[in-house]
Amino acid sequence: MAFDIEMIKKVYDKMPDRVAKAREIVGRPLTLTEKILYTHLWEGNPSQSFERGKDYVDFAPDRVACQDATAQMALLQFMHAGKEKVAVPTTVHCDHLIQAKVGASTDLKVAETQSSEVFNFLSSVSNKYGIGFWKPGAGIIHQIVLENYAFPGGLMIGTDSHTVNAGGLGMLAIGVGGADAVDVMSGMAWELKFPKLIGVKLTGKLNGWTAPKDVILKVADILTVKGGTGAIVEYFGEGATSMSCTGKGTICNMGAEIGATTSTFGYDDSMRRYLAATGRQDVVDAADKVAEHLTADAEVYANPEQYFDQLIEINLSELEPHINGPFTPDRGTPVSKMRAEAEANGWPLKVEWGLIGSCTNSSYEDMSRAASIVEQAVAHGITPKAEFGINPGSEQIRYTIERDGIIETFEKMGTKVFTNACGPCIGQWDREGADKQEKNTIVHSFNRNFSKRADGNPNTHAFVTSPEMVAALAIAGDLGFNPLTDTLINDNGEEVKLLPPTGDELPTKGFDVEDPGYQAPAADGANVVVDVNPTSSRLQLLEPFAPWDGKNITGAKLLIKAFGKCTTDHISMAGPWLRFRGHLDNISDNMLIGAENAFNHKTNSVKNELTGEYDAVPAVQRAYKAAGIPTIVVGDQNYGEGSSREHAAMEPRHLGVKAVLVKSFARIHETNLKKQGMLALTFANEADYDKIQEDDTINFLDLTDFAPGKQLSLEFVHADGSKDVIKANHTYNASQIEWFKAGSALNLIAAGK
Repeated sequence: MAFDIEMIKKVYDKMPDRVAKAREIVGRPLTLTEKILYTHLWEGNPSQSFERGKDYVDFAPDRVACQDATAQMALLQFMHAGKEKVAVPTTVHCDHLIQAKVGASTDLKVAETQSSEVFNFLSSVSNKYGIGFWKPGAGIIHQIVLENYAFPGGLMIGTDSHTVNAGGLGMLAIGVGGADAVDVMSGMAWELKFPKLIGVKLTGKLNGWTAPKDVILKVADILTVKGGTGAIVEYFGEGATSMSCTGKGTICNMGAEIGATTSTFGYDDSMRRYLAATGRQDVVDAADKVAEHLTADAEVYANPEQYFDQLIEINLSELEPHINGPFTPDRGTPVSKMRAEAEANGWPLKVEWGLIGSCTNSSYEDMSRAASIVEQAVAHGITPKAEFGINPGSEQIRYTIERDGIIETFEKMGTKVFTNACGPCIGQWDREGADKQEKNTIVHSFNRNFSKRADGNPNTHAFVTSPEMVAALAIAGDLGFNPLTDTLINDNGEEVKLLPPTGDELPTKGFDVEDPGYQAPAADGANVVVDVNPTSSRLQLLEPFAPWDGKNITGAKLLIKAFGKCTTDHISMAGPWLRFRGHLDNISDNMLIGAENAFNHKTNSVKNELTGEYDAVPAVQRAYKAAGIPTIVVGDQNYGEGSSREHAAMEPRHLGVKAVLVKSFARIHETNLKKQGMLALTFANEADYDKIQEDDTINFLDLTDFAPGKQLSLEFVHADGSKDVIKANHTYNASQIEWFKAGSALNLIAAGK
């Protein structure tokens, strides 16, 4: 469980020379992001200046983290790599497969029974290959990483889009698909397009009801869900240094919601305090020796417009609490305008649930500040109008807040304390009455609020806000309640005005825990046997994908033309489908069932050209596969937005889809498609999307000449015999084209190439 101080010292030992060399090559002062990236270049000192947003670069991450849902497929792939042990420190965290329903003790036991096969598989694979294993109930992956492994100036990857949470401790922590993780675990380089840089200057200081969450809610409102694509966001300024480390983590966490590669902050006293409080004074001592390299050069922050591709400035002293949603995390509304906005849009004002937790907001500070609002309500005799639930971020957090009376405060208001796990944030919530699909409003401190994500009900209007605001809105039961100006009526009919939240950044008595839930791997895993039952419905050993036959793809059919937002939740839903994350064929039955068909505006209803009938997307695709007919998927803007879920790429690949052609991709999903041997293409002219017809037959005209920077030509033959030839762009470099030719990147690894 212990952090690897020797590995951290090695990073710091090479950092001064790498930074000096990079500064010399680039010929100007460096941002923090550039210092970390140049320090982690694969094999040797930097020898060139990289063009942002263009050059693909090989890096050497310091560690890998996987959550249980994605770890299954990642480790099934790693087993094919032929390695005896992971090459870099790696951990697996069991946090996704635990459903919230009754409460922590009951829900955890149910999960341990229902998913025992998967947990045992992950435990044994981890034991065999030198991977640290965090048991069910230990906590949420990103909170555990922040508490145990993150360190300033490090570079890590994780098989979850919210790996970026570790930026709160000054890392570059990046969400990837499992195939990328397998590369690094196998001792290979990890490839990333050198990112553009967005600077966010924070002036002033948070006060009153405003929290760190409001910073990222405001940034999301400014940049939208795709405004950060291909960029790393670097926060700086007096406002940044005035915030807690876990508050910084919250901001970085939701950077995934603007499409950013990752987000980070410079090393400061809040990080020193957090590292010391979590038993890592050794890291502080090592980091202090290279502190000048763990933040940008002074000139960068003095004249940021010269060094960032985009600059945003936010005055924290003037920032108002925000409530973002519904159905998208970038629709921001200041609390003072929410009532009018809700009434104008027909959003239900009655709040039925308030939920606090997830990897975004489950720290000690989050819990203590929310509890201070609950405590006021209890003291003033106010009965909450909505139901209330919390998910502590880790067993260490849960144990400490129980010791300090915070859980007792929540329970006085009838709060359900769920397991230290993701729960409702990822759809793992057995909410009573959700199957009725009634129109309703919930508020939560999570990161995503896409349709059906929390409870499976497409009519649940979910709003994202800070833990403090969740508490206030749940107590009021009113989405339009503004705690800055409004009052509540207690049980005696008296008016009560809630005071601004208060809470400790860190526990005054220190953190404590009896059993953190960690299993160290065997020193020698050679004799550890990993069994997968061939008749299992939960786990399935992988078969290599077939290589490209070297010919143009012809006679292809259109599987679906997706209309509007198509996230990874639409392509491969979570919730009840999580149980099949280790069985590629079974989980493929959820492929694209949430995507809206542009021709009939229905979900999970596409035309089978073999029969002329409409059927479920997976059923139609299986029919095409059985008939040996290739297919393509067409999509809209920011296709694949959301999680790092590589199942959204592996399912189409498994069922025979050859290409995905869209207006634009979310970063992680595009990479996942490439890794699995798929063609990830974008319209050279976005208006060509409108030319695609339901009965089209598609022919690739020049795939045999597939090359970096060279457009591909696709012929769409319509039912009336007319044709449109459409040009498609791609971002494949030479090595990525080899992935396509080999059938997948994993096929090259297994072949020793």
